Amino acid sequence: MSNLPPLNTDTIWAILNEKIDDAMVNHLVWHYLGYRYDRATQTWDISRVVDDWGEKYPEPPDFIANRPPTVKLTRSISKENKQLLKEKLGFKGYKLGEFGPRQTRRATAANWLLSYLETHETN
Repeated sequence: MSNLPPLNTDTIWAILNEKIDDAMVNHLVWHYLGYRYDRATQTWDISRVVDDWGEKYPEPPDFIANRPPTVKLTRSISKENKQLLKEKLGFKGYKLGEFGPRQTRRATAANWLLSYLETHETN
């Protein structure tokens, strides 16, 4: 997908503030996990997919709608980066009663993307 927003803190905030739709959040995570869609064959190319994601999910999962891939995404964030939303962005979380599983999964995706940005920005 060529019309992805740039991976930066503005995009992370847009995810948290629901200014980017769920489909785009998924596409961002898929892209940085290594999934690429081959229009010619109309299949997903998983040759660049990191770790065992391609084995477990030969087609990229919907992180917002489904809990299991989001749990795997959470577990793939290194321990030192688990609190990046709070430490780097000052994100205080959602207010009690104003969030549900969807917002929690969006925050997980945002934290994973911020962790990716953090680890690849310094390399």
